Amino acid sequence: MPYLVIVLRCLVGVVFLVSSVGKVAGRHAFSEFVIALRQLRMLPASAVSAVATCVVCVEAAIWVLLAIPEPVATTAGFTLAAGLLTVFAVGIVVAMRRGVRAPCRCFGASASLLGPWHVARNVVLAGTAMGAAAVPAAGPVQLGGVVVAVSGGLLLGGLTAVLDDLVDLFRSVDKGSGRVPLPSVDKEEMHDAVSDRGPGSRRAALRT
Repeated sequence: MPYLVIVLRCLVGVVFLVSSVGKVAGRHAFSEFVIALRQLRMLPASAVSAVATCVVCVEAAIWVLLAIPEPVATTAGFTLAAGLLTVFAVGIVVAMRRGVRAPCRCFGASASLLGPWHVARNVVLAGTAMGAAAVPAAGPVQLGGVVVAVSGGLLLGGLTAVLDDLVDLFRSVDKGSGRVPLPSVDKEEMHDAVSDRGPGSRRAALRT
C-alpha cells in the first residue's frame, strides 16, 4: 500500500503542479484563465478574479502538501484535490447544459473546448484522490520500490497533464486524413522522357 500511495501522490501532485504553474506562467496566462472562467457564466463578474486566484492557490497547496512525506499532509492534499476536482466536474457539467463551450484552461495554455472528456477525467481523478486519502500511507518501503513508484507516478501525471493536447492532435490528424490523389502523368511527356533515356528505359517503362 505505501507504494500505491507514492504513485498516486506523484500522479495527483504533478497534475496540480502543471495546472497551477500553467495558469500563471507567461504574461497573459492568468488573464486567459480569468476570461475562460468568466465565459462559464456561473459567477458574478466582480468575483471571477478572486475565485481564479483562490483556484490557483488551492492547486499550489495540493501539490505542496503531497510533496511532504507526512501522512497528515498526504491526507490533506488528497482531500483538497478530491474536493476541487469534484467542483470542477460539476461546474463543467452545468456549463455544458447551458450550452457553454468555453476553452478549458485546466492546464493554462490548453485551448481544448469543454466536453464530456473533461468531466470524465475530473471524476476519475477525484475518485482516485478520495480513495488514496483513505489508504494508510505509512509502512516499510525499500529504495528500489520507491524509485519505481515515483517514476510511474510522475509518468502517469505527465501523461494526464498533456492528454488534452494529445486528444486534439489525434482529432486533427483524423480530420485531415484521407487518400492523397496520385499526380496524373501526361503520356506524351512520359514518351519523351523514356526516349531521352534510351531503349533500356523504354523497355522498363513498358514493363511498368
